[in-house]
Amino acid sequence: MRRTLAFGVLAGFVAAASPLGAQPAITGPVDPTTFSQLKDFKAYRSSSNSRYPDWNDDSAHIYPGETLTIADLEGPGIVTHIWTTSSGSQYGWPRLLRIRAYYDGSDVASVDAPLGDFFAVGHGLERAVKSLMIRDSSDGRARNSYWPMPFRKRCRITVTNESARYTGLYYHVDWQKMPALPPDTAYFHARYRQLLPAPADGSPWVFLETTGRGFYVGTVFNVIQAEPGWFGEGDDMFYVDGEKVASIQGTGSEDYFNDAWGLHVVDGDYAGVTVADGEGLGARMTAYRWHLTDPVPFQKSLRVEIEHKGWTYKPDGTVRTAFGVREDLMSSVAYWYQEGIAAAQPAVPYGRARLPQGNALQLELETALPDAKTQGGKASIFPDLFWGKDVVIFAAEGPGSRIEIPFDVPADGDYELQVQMAQASDYGTYEIWLDGKPPKANELEHEPGADIRAEGVFDGYAWETYVGKVVQMGWPRLTKGRHTLTFVCTGKRSESSGFKAGIDNVILARVGKDAWARAGEDRPPAFQPGDVPALAAQLKSGDAAVRVLAACGLRDRGAAALPALDALIAQLKDSDMYARAAAAGAIGAIGPKAAAAVPGLIAACRVKGEDGQALRAYAYALGDIGPAARPALPTLEAMKADRSVEWVVVKTIEEIEGKRPGRTTP
Repeated sequence: MRRTLAFGVLAGFVAAASPLGAQPAITGPVDPTTFSQLKDFKAYRSSSNSRYPDWNDDSAHIYPGETLTIADLEGPGIVTHIWTTSSGSQYGWPRLLRIRAYYDGSDVASVDAPLGDFFAVGHGLERAVKSLMIRDSSDGRARNSYWPMPFRKRCRITVTNESARYTGLYYHVDWQKMPALPPDTAYFHARYRQLLPAPADGSPWVFLETTGRGFYVGTVFNVIQAEPGWFGEGDDMFYVDGEKVASIQGTGSEDYFNDAWGLHVVDGDYAGVTVADGEGLGARMTAYRWHLTDPVPFQKSLRVEIEHKGWTYKPDGTVRTAFGVREDLMSSVAYWYQEGIAAAQPAVPYGRARLPQGNALQLELETALPDAKTQGGKASIFPDLFWGKDVVIFAAEGPGSRIEIPFDVPADGDYELQVQMAQASDYGTYEIWLDGKPPKANELEHEPGADIRAEGVFDGYAWETYVGKVVQMGWPRLTKGRHTLTFVCTGKRSESSGFKAGIDNVILARVGKDAWARAGEDRPPAFQPGDVPALAAQLKSGDAAVRVLAACGLRDRGAAALPALDALIAQLKDSDMYARAAAAGAIGAIGPKAAAAVPGLIAACRVKGEDGQALRAYAYALGDIGPAARPALPTLEAMKADRSVEWVVVKTIEEIEGKRPGRTTP
């Protein structure tokens, strides 16, 4: 008789029993009375950990357009936990990184979603999540998934950087190697969908449409309002095995997410809301619902949808209807298990086409510092304050101190306005004024449906330095030309040792139908994988993204890329910083045989104003070449004065001098 372990709320989700007398895999909350029984699996982890014990850079580095394999596992087994955090710096990066999972050698991804959305936070934002299956801590920066992901032969999990900037990714993929899986084991799936905006023809929003046998386990739903008013009067519907009338029918959007009379930011084991901005034009919402105690089985097919209806208003502001068709921007992730690999799922749009507005401008405020005005304090630029982010630091003298920074608006229109700020232990509290006016919160609509938060109010205190906290400035109508943001110190927490402000970016995105209609769809670079000659030829592409990916492809060939060395040396002078850095990585991967590149790497290290990331790549490459790079030692010694590269340079010098073994460039 086969013994089984009680899985608590996950009972029956994954039939992962072991042979006679052995304990099955642990895939979730367990019965404490049986947890002490012996286990018959082997625990493993695939992670980004550096293979050098005294090396603290444990992140994987992903260039724009590059796909990183974070786990390639031989089954049978079960992935039980995925953890990740990132140093992404482009606006909306959690939606610009894309996670995919492939089972048993299939080239069809069973999991395919933006990283942030998969972890229950939409719109490219970072927010805390506290639920049984997804937990995002440290203000949403540490993402955890506990969905069990069984596989029979192989599981390959990848993350693709579809942003325009390089990012560092830390990750753990915890899994259990099993003696066997039962024949009725189902595969975990998750799929992202979007329509920006959704059609105004009265058709419902579809979370999932699939064929086969399985069961539905979860939903993440994102909405950006294309018009004021409460969007969520739609009912959820589950059509099982071709039903004409849904066997499961809901009573309203907030009801499906286990709330009532609207949606408000809240945690929950089974349901919750991670984003709720209000009900004005451009306001955002993200909610999740896990069907852990009420999975929806299907034998042949399943269609899960929700009506797209809510409050609408006339031009004079009076109510047109409380149950009318709307044209909001919608996206979602459906989670389910089924036999085999689900096919015929909709394609996931690439990169910026997934951003909430699709047209956001990221304005680096350090470029406007020469035109800034200060009162009661001094302003300066702190280069590379946090993972390559250059920040304007305003050293305020106290309450009432202020700095006014200009920015330019490209055209008249309605905009979503955000400011990305830094936090640290000596930072104060601030109000952020637009064009000299203090912030004003939105007013509630007739049907209160979401949280209304104070806009332009910011507490900069944190135990440790962090850059990337988003302050929502609302959705103002702006005219073309110059505008100002004024950061006014209002005080500080008692724990803070100062009144400083750290100001990184302004995010400016057009909202409304006209803007969305003009938002272009992003597409992947026209890169073609191939052999070394084909990759070397693409180093001459007119598209910088292709040149970067070609260099990454040569890096992955290692010493076999030696015939392309001259082309890689020439690329050290490329106009694109990422292309230069990627070329250095490929040179380093060739190893000592790339000694001819040492003069070019030295010259690259000496370029005034070179980006710290590229300098680190040059240093890595010199270390990989080893003793043959001794002519670079004087240049490397001079580079030690730069704090952003010092830690790399010190180890590179030791490698060149033979005091530590060489390494493969990360």
